[in-house]
Amino acid sequence: MTTAAMRPALRTVSWLLVFAVILAAWVVLFAMARMSGVDVLGRPIGMNMMPMTTFGALFPMWAVMMAAMMLPTMVPTLADYERLMTAADGTRAGWAGVLLGYFIAWLGFAAVIAAAQVGLMALGWINGLGAATSGLLTAALLLAVGAFQFTRTKAVCHGRCHAPMTFFLVHWRAGVGGGLDMGLRLGGYCVLCCWGFMALGFVGGVMSLLWMGLATLFMVFEKLPAIGHRLIRPAGGVLIASGLVTALLSLA
Repeated sequence: MTTAAMRPALRTVSWLLVFAVILAAWVVLFAMARMSGVDVLGRPIGMNMMPMTTFGALFPMWAVMMAAMMLPTMVPTLADYERLMTAADGTRAGWAGVLLGYFIAWLGFAAVIAAAQVGLMALGWINGLGAATSGLLTAALLLAVGAFQFTRTKAVCHGRCHAPMTFFLVHWRAGVGGGLDMGLRLGGYCVLCCWGFMALGFVGGVMSLLWMGLATLFMVFEKLPAIGHRLIRPAGGVLIASGLVTALLSLA
């Protein structure tokens, strides 16, 4: 079989592997939530809670969460790279390099937020399920993430994530090394763009499957070319309003 004849099969296998990883990650998260003794809202079920409190336990959990929540947002970027594979000198290895670089960036964030969770638990600011222990901390998180939606940093980073084709045309590098470099850069922009929605896990508990699902869905929509830029500020407004209401209720 010629190389040209193999390309459609290789493309199909590549995409199936991506979606298989995403599905497997969600299955693992569901199993981890059940093992931790929480329901889909992250609330404890009975007396069989097994909270994770060490970095060694939390980092793998966050790594799986990154695969489940962020790889779906990568689909438009990978599709744009594929379009350039015929017009430029892109390869399937370069495509895989983009995917790998993107995920490495989010693994770095997983390490940071896992360490932050350990520190916050040591301070008593969040409980063993990763949920804020006070309404004021919940309000502060909502206000901070909401305000970030109006910043220039959010706008710039979202612009890179929202229009990956433009990024590729400006920073194009061929081969697996080039793909890895571009994936790391795009992953870095994505981390800066979406870190807040990960931090919001501390509002209701990081093992809340409902939060994971809603956050993933929103981040996917936020990156869609047709509507993504229209969602940023309304979402920020909703988060700020929620934070103010939470603060008022906590002080009442």
